[in-house]
Amino acid sequence: MPVTATLGRQPLAPPDTGAADFGRNRSGGEGADDRGIRLTRNITFALLLAVSFMGGGADVASARNEAPPPGPTTSPHERGGRGNGVTRDLPSAIAESGDHGLPQRAVEIARPFGFPITNSMIVSWIVAVGLITFARAATRDMKRVPGGAQNLLEWLVGGLYDFLEHIIGPHLIKRTFWFFATVFIFILTANWVGLIPGVGTIGWGHQTADGFVVDRPLLRGANADLNLTLAMALVFFACWIVWAVQEVGPGGFLKELFAPKGVSSGLMKVLMIVVFFAAGCLEIVSIIFRPVSLSFRLYGNIFAGENMLEAMSRVVPSLGWLLPIPFYFMELLVGLVQALVFMLLCAVFTLLVCQHGQQDVAGERRMT
Repeated sequence: MPVTATLGRQPLAPPDTGAADFGRNRSGGEGADDRGIRLTRNITFALLLAVSFMGGGADVASARNEAPPPGPTTSPHERGGRGNGVTRDLPSAIAESGDHGLPQRAVEIARPFGFPITNSMIVSWIVAVGLITFARAATRDMKRVPGGAQNLLEWLVGGLYDFLEHIIGPHLIKRTFWFFATVFIFILTANWVGLIPGVGTIGWGHQTADGFVVDRPLLRGANADLNLTLAMALVFFACWIVWAVQEVGPGGFLKELFAPKGVSSGLMKVLMIVVFFAAGCLEIVSIIFRPVSLSFRLYGNIFAGENMLEAMSRVVPSLGWLLPIPFYFMELLVGLVQALVFMLLCAVFTLLVCQHGQQDVAGERRMT
């Protein structure tokens, strides 16, 4: 099949960013311990690669895209009647553009040694390797007065550290910052890389009266694949359980879910035990569905944004290069907001289960 690129998107260079892979020096004078820096960096690199592999292989069956059925291809003109693409009415043009939107499933483009590789996996690998390379280059020769890549990385990591410290506190940030910063930078970079011309517009397809239509894109936005977003949500869920047990212990974790709050006695105490046990059961259901809500929120927004850009480029074929431009700026903002929302929800979920443990530690410190 022929391979081509449509001109529905304008070149937008993704901003430089880096992975939050080294500990920040809070004392201000001396550098962080090299051993701690290497450990945190290795954990971050492993997380990026693990999420990338999980994103492509979490659901192999859903990641496959069936080839279009053989048969004659009906052009948009034949479906919508006579007339050129410029004079057709707007609703019919949008309806026609929906027929060639982004596939809901990632397209399998190769299967080396029986391992399926989808187009979204390739983008996630590109993003992960790019972030790792940038972080390694920025931290290879760290100086007291940073410059260039080191300055950018320290500004990004330092800003995220201060921002999260005001939300979850100085104690919890030391334990969880490596994950929150890494997932934010990875999601943000993946969202913006998905806007580069060629992602979703280069691939295999067929010729129509309005031009070449891509049926199987070579590249696809990483977060426009539910497998990747679900994988990141499941990784957070596992980390959330570990952090909760470390902060409050297994007994404190169960107490946080089922134990009655406040002081009561007699019949009221029995009633409160029953009420809070039922509330704990509902909380468990809520906790189980948190990875689902996290993954679908990110996937839905990114997938809808890419479909909107595709639709705008096909409303008026002769202006397909111009109409999507305003929406590109909106998608840049949406990519930032969705990365921020994913990180903040993870931070708040962690704070809700660990805040009592932090209060106990603070009370013990005041007593001593």
